[in-house]
Amino acid sequence: MTRQPDPPGRFLRVDGVALHTVVEGQGPPVVLSAGLAMAWFDWDEVAALLVAAGRTVIRFDRPGHGLSGPATAPPTAAGEARRIAGLLDALGVTDPVTVVGHSLAGFHAEAFARLYPGRTAALVLVDSSVEETPRTLLPAALRTGAARALGRALTAAGLPAALGPAARRAAVRASRAGRRAADPAAPDLVRRCYRTGRVWRGILLENSRYPDTAAELLALRARHPLPAPATVLVGHDGARGRAARRWLARQAALADRLGARFEVAEPAGHLVMLDRPHQVARAVRHAVAPLPPGRLTRAVRPPAA
Repeated sequence: MTRQPDPPGRFLRVDGVALHTVVEGQGPPVVLSAGLAMAWFDWDEVAALLVAAGRTVIRFDRPGHGLSGPATAPPTAAGEARRIAGLLDALGVTDPVTVVGHSLAGFHAEAFARLYPGRTAALVLVDSSVEETPRTLLPAALRTGAARALGRALTAAGLPAALGPAARRAAVRASRAGRRAADPAAPDLVRRCYRTGRVWRGILLENSRYPDTAAELLALRARHPLPAPATVLVGHDGARGRAARRWLARQAALADRLGARFEVAEPAGHLVMLDRPHQVARAVRHAVAPLPPGRLTRAVRPPAA
């Protein structure tokens, strides 16, 4: 049997968890954090473009994701911001970073920019989660306990090993423009990550605390200014339905609230980094330039309702 090559990167212990971390290139540092259930390799094309443009690119898997160790506690916005700071400390990175968050990780990236303004050069949100009025029906402890119990049950039943890679592939296809684009991730990496109960338990745990993380970020916005320049990049697959228009409008409102640039990546689904890697890389490269006072720029305005 031919042995598969080891994946790139190394493991750094941060806040009690071994984080799988990949660092490439030289130049101003950029941190890329993927959304729920995604892994470091989902940034491959964006990372390559940024390295070619003279950036140091830092990618890592959150606890329970990719190749990182299992989560030891439910995630919080401040906790994930602290994790990014701890990772930078472990790497010896002292220069301000451009922090990039996709989907749920947009909450973490914005929390980092607000809590560590001296370490933030710019903030880029890529089809970020948006919750204007997060609400929960069940107590956080009950949701967390249920997520852990379900994760253990799925693992004991062997479902991650049997169905994990196929579920990953299907989710990626459904989240790309046209709903037909293939998953570009290497099959051996998908199997290595998504056949494990560790990853599915991590996904369930992180998802169980989604509304709490959203509410925490709203509280941080009220207490901590955002001095760094920000960019909101949203994917749009060309659909003209009500749901698509509403998503664009919510993302534009987020940009207004943050005083950020607003740009539409089209055609792109939720996984903008797979559908439009050049546009994501360009947004990151241009993110550090501040906006003129009192001015909001839009590359593309959302279609009228």
